[in-house]
Amino acid sequence: MADNVVKRLEVKSLDFPDDRRTPDKTTIDVNTLGDYSIGRLTFEPGWSWSGCIKPVVGTEFCEVNHVGYCISGEIEVETADGARILITAGDTYTIPPGHDAHVVGDAPFVSLELIGAPNYAVPSAEHLQRPRLR
Repeated sequence: MADNVVKRLEVKSLDFPDDRRTPDKTTIDVNTLGDYSIGRLTFEPGWSWSGCIKPVVGTEFCEVNHVGYCISGEIEVETADGARILITAGDTYTIPPGHDAHVVGDAPFVSLELIGAPNYAVPSAEHLQRPRLR
């Protein structure tokens, strides 16, 4: 097992993130602290991965690993093999690659992610190389 060693004292606010991505109905704020990244994901009502993120990344399903904590709202996640979970405020979660998801209800889903956020909603290399239709 690799050693996790924090090398310096550091603080950053997610209100002023190192990186912000804003696909449709989505805000992804990411801070990097040494070797670690922490992200805040906010999905507005009506958000779905297939409707808002798939057009950005160009894959059939989300291929990012997620480990996080739900601050507020609800999201339903379905894996490619049909397994489903509902994540609600106060839940910790893990989600493997190969899934779709959508916000449930009229409140935004807000979560903190310890694994996944730096690579979330980033176009795949293949998607970047495809010619765009106008």
